[in-house]
Amino acid sequence: MACAAYMCSGLLASFIALTVGSAPAAAQQPHKPNIVFMLMDNLGYGELGVYGGGILRGAATPRIDTLAREGMRLLNFNVEAQCTPSRSALMTGRFSIRSGTYEVPLGGAPDGLTQWEVTIAELLSAQGYATGMWGKWHLGSVEDRFPTHQGFDEWYGIPRTYDEAMWPSLNETKSMWPSVGNNQGWKANVVHPEYIYEARKGERARQLAELNVDNRRTMEAEITNRVVEFIRRNAAADKPFYAYVSFSLMHMPTLPNLEFAGTTGNGDWADCLAEMDYRTGQILNAIKEAGIEDNTLVVFTSDNGPEATHPWEGDSGPWRGTYFTAMEASLRAPFIIRWPGKVPADRVNNEIVHIVDLYTTLARVGGAEIPRDRPIDGVDQLDFFLGKQKTSNREGFPAYVADRLSAVKWRNWKMHLIKQENMYDVPQKLALPKIINLLTYLKEERDVGAYNTWVVEPMVKIVGEFEASLRKYPPIKVGTPDPYTSPAAAP
Repeated sequence: MACAAYMCSGLLASFIALTVGSAPAAAQQPHKPNIVFMLMDNLGYGELGVYGGGILRGAATPRIDTLAREGMRLLNFNVEAQCTPSRSALMTGRFSIRSGTYEVPLGGAPDGLTQWEVTIAELLSAQGYATGMWGKWHLGSVEDRFPTHQGFDEWYGIPRTYDEAMWPSLNETKSMWPSVGNNQGWKANVVHPEYIYEARKGERARQLAELNVDNRRTMEAEITNRVVEFIRRNAAADKPFYAYVSFSLMHMPTLPNLEFAGTTGNGDWADCLAEMDYRTGQILNAIKEAGIEDNTLVVFTSDNGPEATHPWEGDSGPWRGTYFTAMEASLRAPFIIRWPGKVPADRVNNEIVHIVDLYTTLARVGGAEIPRDRPIDGVDQLDFFLGKQKTSNREGFPAYVADRLSAVKWRNWKMHLIKQENMYDVPQKLALPKIINLLTYLKEERDVGAYNTWVVEPMVKIVGEFEASLRKYPPIKVGTPDPYTSPAAAP
């Protein structure tokens, strides 16, 4: 019996030791989900195969189409009318009219987000996330407003936009483009070239190369290679990360990497579409190979409607108009979200979601609290994405084009206040609002306001509440320097 008792006590001791030894592991917090946000540049609604494009546009998009089947695809995801406003809304969760970023900056004027703004990168960084950004920033052209001063640990890309790549080629007399001549063309001593930068938090950004047409062609490959390395590095370190992949395609000049040039047989534009699908696949492969697919939320979307400048025009699918307007072709963008085991697969939805909502939603995913000292326009859409509710938490929004309130959307209705179908058209204030039923008239041609005047009331309410908020919290003026302090009291 003594021997039996000894054995029992020994087993008990071993069990206690094992239990105590394993307690810290059991008490560990679950790993925060990784976030990979792929933002295309001027990718129209009708370009991808899963949105009715693909081979119809000259190149299949199998990797992106598969991504859509693995997650949720939105038919009514809305952005702002220009590149800078959409990117500002994504970073801050605030309509860009609030932040002084409501239009693309031109001519070297002061631009970008004030450091008072709190970006999604800053929120996630405070929660222990590694944060990286690659590609076009478009939210500040000077060092103090670069991404690495707005919450990102690392950045590779350009501060402004890709059409500046054409500046150095304006004088070329042996190309297919009309030369303006050495006396009339761009010169570096008149206007500085745009540079490709590399930067890390706490260090000054380094100029790697001048942005020109040749370097423009290789941007997508370099962006992708750096993103893949970032994913592998942080997955190996078991560190949660936020990867903001600001791709260059399909922005003008829409030129493929030479590895893809001629591969479709359908021209440069189709070759670029094929390259975009391939680069997306490389990133998805890196996530899978790192063994983190189930714990990584992936978003694929675009900042604007299709490119509008000849010869690089994109396609808007069933919608009408171009970006830089409040037409549906400008506001609606492709949107896919995948999170295995969380976001139900193979879902398609026509509920309204706006790009500002991603700020609030991703903050919740990363366990961050949104700022309480300023108006945040984004609403939390996580339960909608996870299939816990059938409807979006948003019914509508005011649509600004630059600083002009041009339209209002509410459910499947739209009220135009300004007429402008193409970015090169002159905006014209309408004598009476134009009311559109977006389920019946996708091309926005038929005004049904005469017998649907009731629709005006919920739209006026949206505008009234937003304008009251602007009075309480005055918008930041374009070009406002740092430091900036809001004159409004905290709510």
